[in-house]
Amino acid sequence: MNQQGFRPAQRLIDIASAVRTTPDLSRAALAELLARHDESPDDLTGAAFSDEDARELRDAADRMCGILAEIDVDRAALALNSVLADEAAAPRLSRHDGHAWHLHVDRSDDTGWGNWFLASGALALAQILSEHGRVTWGACEAANCRNFYLGTGPGSPRRYCSPTCASRARVAAHRRRKQQTAPADGQPDG
Repeated sequence: MNQQGFRPAQRLIDIASAVRTTPDLSRAALAELLARHDESPDDLTGAAFSDEDARELRDAADRMCGILAEIDVDRAALALNSVLADEAAAPRLSRHDGHAWHLHVDRSDDTGWGNWFLASGALALAQILSEHGRVTWGACEAANCRNFYLGTGPGSPRRYCSPTCASRARVAAHRRRKQQTAPADGQPDG
């Protein structure tokens, strides 16, 4: 079992980013992502995670991409409420696959992958929004990046999915400023 335990918000970010980047992400790639988030290998093989299950999970991730790109707290809350109304059931504690007791809001322990992903992802974001009082997630602002980020730590709100994207954006902005201030004849000031 992974040392990080259940982190449904990060799982949501990782899967939604992968599907946003590669809309036809393979069943094997999705299974690998799920395994990195402590899903049981037995649940990710054969009939337990079929091509149809992968399609259902991709569709669910695509639905959550709209919420992850929403920066307005009120619109994000309304969208989360809509997903919870459509997908969630009464909360229940569950313990399986060697994990500690944890909260489930999907319809049942044998629900489909889409329902499970939507219900658990919406609950995770709703908890974050209510705890922080703001949207702490978003789409990376770096050019050509399609990833999402989750920023729940201290400090300024995040704008990038990684230090690499933040650094690339800073360098690009510096180059643009430098180019805008260069003399028109291309000769250095002097």
